[in-house]
Amino acid sequence: MKRGSIRVRQLLTEIRISKSGFYSFNENKEEFDYRDFKIVKKYFNEGKEKLGIRQLKMIIERKEGLIFNEKKIARIKRKYGLETKIRRKNKYKAFKKKQQEHETCANLLDRQFKQTRPDKVYSTDITQINYNGSKKAYIAAVKDLCTNEIVGKSVSNRIDINLSNSAIDKALKRLSPSEKTELMIHSDQGFHFTHFSYRNKLAKNKINQSMSRKGNCIDNAPIESFFGHLKDLLDLSSCENIEDVEKEVTKQINYYNHRRPQLGLKKMPPSEYRRHLNF
Repeated sequence: MKRGSIRVRQLLTEIRISKSGFYSFNENKEEFDYRDFKIVKKYFNEGKEKLGIRQLKMIIERKEGLIFNEKKIARIKRKYGLETKIRRKNKYKAFKKKQQEHETCANLLDRQFKQTRPDKVYSTDITQINYNGSKKAYIAAVKDLCTNEIVGKSVSNRIDINLSNSAIDKALKRLSPSEKTELMIHSDQGFHFTHFSYRNKLAKNKINQSMSRKGNCIDNAPIESFFGHLKDLLDLSSCENIEDVEKEVTKQINYYNHRRPQLGLKKMPPSEYRRHLNF
């Protein structure tokens, strides 16, 4: 206290204010603060202690004709302990919003992986690959369960909604409106496929949506099998950026679709098997 008092006296001497004048000013300041506090508290109480600084400022200006800046009101509230009650979130509304944004679907496919007609059932998912040390890339792919052909894919260094939606857009671009209405797309319950933007995309095209049971990867085995083959084919040793990765992924998917024969497709590559079925 003594050391602080010396500082006050030195400061008053330097700014040429008397000690009595200094304490008189502080006493008046307390009176002014208390007067302002009563005004703020009046409208704060009328607002059931839920009004914030901006609301109080506008109300005091309208009702009292006084200009209180926001800093002053904040200081008064802090000084006299006027704490605004924060409105609690409605848990039911939050639940409904989450439910609307992310909804699951029934497992309509039910492991009927062997399809006899192209463009009737697609399987889709996302996988992660590593390149250039610790860098990560993500691949979304869409597989036709009849021909095993990859009909849509997307590569990105971000695992966001655009990744899965872009792959689906490429797959759907190949189809006519009537073909889309006869299509089912199956996925797991990942957030990309429960998100409203993805569900709305399918709904607008009148596409049936199917989902694996929660935590059951076997329900979406065909696309998982493809990712295994793809990772065996990929050579990421010379990839330095996401553009290099995308080129390599495109190269190997083209090989998988057009040149790699499969026993279950009468020893044909997927694209050749599709042409065979059309004949």
